[in-house]
Amino acid sequence: MNSKYPFTEIEKKWQTYWMANKTFEVSEDPLVPREKRKYVLDMFPYPSGAGLHVGHPEGYTATDIYCRYLRMKGYKVLHPMGFDSFGLPAENYAIKTGAHPRTTTEANINRFRTQIQSLGFSYDWSREVSTHRPEYYRWTQWIFLKLFEKGLAYEDEIPINWCPSCKTGLANEEVKDGGCERCGTPVVRRNIRQWMLRITKYAQKLLDDLDLLNWHESIKLMQRNWIGRSEGANVVFPLEKGGASGASGASIEVYTTRPDTLFGATYMVLAPEHKLIDSITTADQRVAVDAYRESAKMKSDLERTDLAKDKTGVFTGAYAINPVNGAKIPVWISDYILISYGTGAIMAVPSHDERDWEFAKKFGLEIIQVVSKDGSAYTMERAEIFDGYAVNSGEFNGLTTAECKARMIDLLEKKGIGRRTINYKLRDWVFSRQRYWGEPIPLVHCPSCGIVPVPYEQLPLTLPEVESYTPTGTGESPLASMKDWVETTCPKCGKPARRETNTMPQWAGSCWYYMRFTDAKNTKTLAGKDKLDYWLPVDLYVGGAEHAVLHLLYSRFWHKVLYENGIVSCAEPFMRLVNQGMILGEDNQKMSKSLGNVLNPDDIVRDYGADSMRVYEMFMGPLQVSKPWSTNGLIGVHRFLDRIWRVSQRPLTDDQPPAPLLRLFHKTLKKVGNDTENLEFNTAIAQMMIFINELYKEEKLPRALWEAFVLILSPYAPHLAEELWERLGNKTSLSGFPYPLWDEALTRDEQVTVVFQVNGKVRARVEFPAGIASETLKKTALENERVREYTQGKTIVKTIVVPEKLVNIVVT
Repeated sequence: MNSKYPFTEIEKKWQTYWMANKTFEVSEDPLVPREKRKYVLDMFPYPSGAGLHVGHPEGYTATDIYCRYLRMKGYKVLHPMGFDSFGLPAENYAIKTGAHPRTTTEANINRFRTQIQSLGFSYDWSREVSTHRPEYYRWTQWIFLKLFEKGLAYEDEIPINWCPSCKTGLANEEVKDGGCERCGTPVVRRNIRQWMLRITKYAQKLLDDLDLLNWHESIKLMQRNWIGRSEGANVVFPLEKGGASGASGASIEVYTTRPDTLFGATYMVLAPEHKLIDSITTADQRVAVDAYRESAKMKSDLERTDLAKDKTGVFTGAYAINPVNGAKIPVWISDYILISYGTGAIMAVPSHDERDWEFAKKFGLEIIQVVSKDGSAYTMERAEIFDGYAVNSGEFNGLTTAECKARMIDLLEKKGIGRRTINYKLRDWVFSRQRYWGEPIPLVHCPSCGIVPVPYEQLPLTLPEVESYTPTGTGESPLASMKDWVETTCPKCGKPARRETNTMPQWAGSCWYYMRFTDAKNTKTLAGKDKLDYWLPVDLYVGGAEHAVLHLLYSRFWHKVLYENGIVSCAEPFMRLVNQGMILGEDNQKMSKSLGNVLNPDDIVRDYGADSMRVYEMFMGPLQVSKPWSTNGLIGVHRFLDRIWRVSQRPLTDDQPPAPLLRLFHKTLKKVGNDTENLEFNTAIAQMMIFINELYKEEKLPRALWEAFVLILSPYAPHLAEELWERLGNKTSLSGFPYPLWDEALTRDEQVTVVFQVNGKVRARVEFPAGIASETLKKTALENERVREYTQGKTIVKTIVVPEKLVNIVVT
């Protein structure tokens, strides 16, 4: 046997074996109860031209270790992999080079697959899916038609976020710091025909069912904040009679979470897109208002609502009437009000809202205090935002904020000028994109029949071959220029019609891929009901926290629609979510090409082996914490595996191992097992290192201990473990062998150290046999000479005993 660990030879050998023997392919066995099945899923990657980076394998390694461990514990495990393969990068590359996005995408997938397989992950590759392939997106289109049938997909011309560089619309979630998430170009507003999905109809269900999930509270909070449920009132402000439009009985309706502050509403503000502006603007304000509305179109929602932004606005010349006190208040427009939230109009209460205060101060508008800390009115230096007591509020003076809210809404409803309302910040999902490389939307526009769905039996509606992938920039996708594809006949009446030319966003394919993995080859439906029921919901989902709002929210929405349709039998798709921390560069900064700190996993596998990379990435620290890469740390782990290899060359013995080694071994079995189950991989590896360091002192290897150690090593370093297992004389893969059992008695120490405290301060440490009775500990502590120095002459109030750990005597 070679004295040096031959990782290149070993890893290639066992990867070939696993693929040839289909070691990790799984089938459904109805005799296996649900509690002995696990569906463990990684967020599948977008196959970029850059290939894998060292951050990808972190989550993949974690799930692989966990899956290998579960199989050893007798679970049937579904652990698939695929590719989220529609997307702008491939299309942008096609625009530059003329290469078809399909060609570059398939090449990238092949590279990704090779890289992933080189790390020895135990995926069931027979279930691989790619979202750009017609056999997959046939069912994405099928789901869209279900949404359309339920009235959840609709066409609208709306102001959207528009990226001038990508020449496509963006959802609010795809705008970061005022720029396009993909390319960074500043986003502008533009009215474009769009397909929308009514995710808002499911706002409350999406909110309520977060309580069912084992997710980190920070991720739940991000979704709660994005959904943004609030309770308040809709209030109607009539426009001044005889004003620009008051004679017609027009009014402005607003939503407010603070109806208790209505007496402090001194002006109103409309979003620049509000439909009333044209009719209420006076002639002398028309030029200024029109100019302001044009400038607002150039800003994204994020820019407009930035709290640090200097407030701007223009008076319309119109006035409204405050419905509770009859005050005449001016109506302004400002871009810090969004047409997409509430009613697109607000009542401004500058005394108790920072933005309204800044606006009022800038434009010299009235400020009236209506909430007080103590029930008295006083001069205010800034907006005060708290609950307190009503002042300057007529009959409501002296009421607490909660009481005032309730009484005010009662008054509004009694007079017919308002009503209790629940509102959400969540907006309907902008679902169409003006690009080529995405799923075609399976709808036809017929002059006679209107919008008609493509019949299910005609799916998939595939993308045509095109000569140019460049977006038109007019709001239409490159598909619009494909006359032979666009011009069709209406499925309903047979007359000439036109296909929908927008395509779906990249999120569409990733909304439901976890379902397809349960039955990836099915040609009759998206997945068989029996397979969906067998595996769903996903038991463990691992991926980056950057998908907290986008992908996870959209997937939950689609899942709930399919749940209502009886397609799936569970209300939520992902029961447990774990977000792995980021792997930083050695300079402790995020890896990027510009900083020159990016690491290619191919180089690490070549120089140190896949097992070294796997074990090192798990040894770096807790899975969910970000941590910097250290080449020295990688080398240290490689030496650990090399030491295991060298230990394996020693002769085996059936003699009983020394008692201390035996105890350490059983402690190791227990700790590695429990830590692996809890995804605490770094401490499991540390325990294996402790055991190997002790075993290294032995001239001969106790066979029983060594065989069991190879088994517990196998989830972490599977190539090395398989090789050692074979060299022990085994003829089959160790993947089918159970996790070794430990003797609980041998995991306990023979001696324990117990701390004696007086009023919480350590006064003595004493050794006792393991299992010592608490009463004996208490008696011994009270009689301890050192303890008595601090208790003599004092009254013992109580004595606290923590078994086998400490005795704390409280005295006065």
